[in-house]
Amino acid sequence: MSITLKQVFNKDKTFRPKRKFEPGTQRFELHKKAQASLNSGVDIKAAVQLPHGEDLNDWVAVHVVDFFNRINLIYGTICEFCTEKSCPIMSGGPRYEYRWQDDLKYKKPTALPAPQYMNLLMDWIEVQINNEEIFPTSIGIPFPKNFIQICKKIVCRLFRVFVHVYIHHFDRIIVMGAEAHVNTCYKHFYYFGTELNLIDRKELEPLVS
Repeated sequence: MSITLKQVFNKDKTFRPKRKFEPGTQRFELHKKAQASLNSGVDIKAAVQLPHGEDLNDWVAVHVVDFFNRINLIYGTICEFCTEKSCPIMSGGPRYEYRWQDDLKYKKPTALPAPQYMNLLMDWIEVQINNEEIFPTSIGIPFPKNFIQICKKIVCRLFRVFVHVYIHHFDRIIVMGAEAHVNTCYKHFYYFGTELNLIDRKELEPLVS
């Protein structure tokens, strides 16, 4: 028996605290504009396109933070079923295995159980988006020159969360009656990533139907 999305996607199940945009800032306004476009029924492909006159880095920053929050929430709903026993390897089916590397503790790509990989992934992204030198929140502070490259890595790693959830835990999403919500979030993420060339086609292969 399914339960309502409100019951499924609640703040208590969030895997990490949400990063929010400060009211009155340009990014807050961009976030509102992006959400309004989606909620108005505009085609998702059109909604992800950079609005005329807006800065690309701001547009990417707003979406990367938003996707982190949403995907965080999606994984939070199934994380109790994603254990070292059920998912001893972080994978997307038998053909795709994801190894963790962070240049800190894991200097070489290392095979890890999915929940451990997910924790490291979310920790790593959280550090990036809360770093004022990478995601500045104050007006007038420029983005770093390698900002888009950093975002590509974040988007790539967030996509792997979708891959794992879809291939290994989608039965739980269906039981919760949340598949429509997850599918919409995935389409939004997919169109944004491909529209702005933030994700390599090779990474998309596990979910190509």
